[in-house]
Amino acid sequence: MSTHKAANRSLTLRLCLFSAGFFGFGFALVPLYNVLCDVTGYGDRSKLRTAAEVVEAPVSDRLITVEMVSSVPAVGDWEFRPLDPTVEVRPGKLHEARFVAKNLRSQPTVAQAIPSIAPQQATRYFQKTECFCFTPQPFEAHESREFVVRFIVDPRLPYNMDRLTLAYTMYEAPDKVALAQ
Repeated sequence: MSTHKAANRSLTLRLCLFSAGFFGFGFALVPLYNVLCDVTGYGDRSKLRTAAEVVEAPVSDRLITVEMVSSVPAVGDWEFRPLDPTVEVRPGKLHEARFVAKNLRSQPTVAQAIPSIAPQQATRYFQKTECFCFTPQPFEAHESREFVVRFIVDPRLPYNMDRLTLAYTMYEAPDKVALAQ
C-alpha cells in the first residue's frame, strides 16, 4: 500500500511541475515572440509606431506624384484599372486611391492583387495601411467592384524621389475558389 501512495505522490509532484512549467512557458512566450520578430523581421511593431508618427507629421511644402498602374495577365478574364492614374500626395499624410475590377467570366472566381512599388528604393517609405491586396477577393459572375488602398508616404523619402509608381497585377486564384463558396 505504501508503494501505491509513493507512486501517487510522485505522479502528483510531476503533474505540479508540468503545470508550473507550462505556466512559466506562457509568460515566456511574449519575450520569445519579440526575439522571433527581431530575428525574422515579421510582426515588427516598431513599423506600426513609425506609421503612426508619420500620420501625425505631414510635410506641407513637398508634393509627391504617385502613379497608379494596373495590369492583368494575358490569361484571364478581368478588367482592372485605377480610377485616377495619378495622385498628388503630401508625405506624412494618409491618402487613398481607388481601383475598379470586373470579373468577365460567367462563373464565380477569386482574384488576388499583387502590388509592387517603383523605384524599388522607395518601397521602405511607402506604407499601405489598408489594401485589397491583403486578402483574396471573391467575385460573382460578371461582378464589378471598387477597391481602396490607403497609404502613407514617409516624409523621410529622399528628396531626389518625387515620383513613385504603385502597380498592381490582378491574378486569378483558382485554388481559393472552392474556399470562397
